[in-house]
Amino acid sequence: MKAEILTIGDEVLRGEIVDSNKALIASRLLQLDVECHYQASVRDDPADMRDAFERGISRSDLLLVSGGLGPTRDDRTTETLAEALGRPLEFDEGSFEAMRAFFARVGREMNETNRKQALFPSGAEILANPVGTAPGFLLEERGTIVVCMPGVPRELSLMMDEQVLPRVEARLEKGEGVSRVRARMLRTFGIGESSLEGELADIAQDGEAELAFRTSFPDNFLRVVARGASISEADTRIDAVAAKIRARIGDLVYGEGEETLEAVVGGLLGAAGRTVAVAESCTGGTIAQKLTDNPGSSVYFLGGMVAYSNSAKQALLGVSEETLVRHGAVSEPVVSAMASGVRARFGADIGIATTGISGPGGGSETKPVGLVYIGISWGAGIASSRILANSGEVDAGIRVSPGESGGAGGEGGSAAGHFIFPLDRARHRTLTAQVALDWIRRLMTDTELVGPSLMRRGGGSAPAGLPSSGTKTGSS
Repeated sequence: MKAEILTIGDEVLRGEIVDSNKALIASRLLQLDVECHYQASVRDDPADMRDAFERGISRSDLLLVSGGLGPTRDDRTTETLAEALGRPLEFDEGSFEAMRAFFARVGREMNETNRKQALFPSGAEILANPVGTAPGFLLEERGTIVVCMPGVPRELSLMMDEQVLPRVEARLEKGEGVSRVRARMLRTFGIGESSLEGELADIAQDGEAELAFRTSFPDNFLRVVARGASISEADTRIDAVAAKIRARIGDLVYGEGEETLEAVVGGLLGAAGRTVAVAESCTGGTIAQKLTDNPGSSVYFLGGMVAYSNSAKQALLGVSEETLVRHGAVSEPVVSAMASGVRARFGADIGIATTGISGPGGGSETKPVGLVYIGISWGAGIASSRILANSGEVDAGIRVSPGESGGAGGEGGSAAGHFIFPLDRARHRTLTAQVALDWIRRLMTDTELVGPSLMRRGGGSAPAGLPSSGTKTGSS
């Protein structure tokens, strides 16, 4: 099925709003393995709209239209499409009454101009809109399915999920004698796109499956597409390719589909009955926000502290003044003390901490802009045999230390590492937070702690000769 997306509205062409609807629709279509071949936007101009309708119907199997279904004079999608197709407009009493009920529910009086929203081209199937006043509709013209939906993203999203996708899927299932296309997305973190391509260069080269790469900083996504005479045959091919990828790059794959790293971490913590607390300096609360983005995060997230100043690190996390003066706020001893301090303060199983220089200023010769330290501390009983096997300096910048009693079943352990991420301030924070989350994931899966290679200088985690401690700086 060849799909096309058309968004309508002067505000889109003028740049007054970001046209997120195209991405929303296209991503939903991928759930059915329907790829978008064309995307277009036009003004609220009948001539431009008629031209776009004709173009879409002539070249696509599915034309999804967003916008122009409102009650105002510049909302012209329905009447223009009806005119272009030579279909008279018909009034639907049920839709009109649904609008009345909607206005009554929100305590507003309906204007007579809303009446136009109950007009539809002859032969159209009406799509209910329970959260707005603009119903959508679907019709078929010359073998092309045309779907018109409201432009409000919340209304569009709900209509796609509840009304449009089930109808498209039903039509796909009726197809006979055509190959089935299936897709799966693998989410990776810690390796650059070009390096990923190099690692997987010989995979999916037999023509039965395809591998596509997409970067969404700081992650890289792998989309495996396969075709077969049946869905099961296509899925079998995808399973084989996915298994090869996982065997090749291992724990760099952290999830599939829409599963974010923070969701994976939350799932691991929740399933194991473990808790986490965070101490953030340079990331400014980013890690805490990501962890609490997940519904049900109160099960495993106990709390966090943004200890930006040295005094806050002392008062809130128990970092000694001597450690701060001797090593500076951006140092391994300080980040280690922050991680163990926040774990103790909240009584958590795991403590994670960050301190660094996000820039653009505040750096020095020994502690350049982009330098960041990440620390993690964990208590007794958390599996860490593989991690503790690397006690000492590993990965050119990560020091792993066992707890007082040593071993996976003793008093836990800790680790700290330093990296240089030569990025702007926002992306520096984003990448640092992602590494911290990845360390929690690796701890929970008893996987070696590593740093990302995608932003390292010279293939190492820090420039040669960078000391693990140094003079005190004013940045944190």
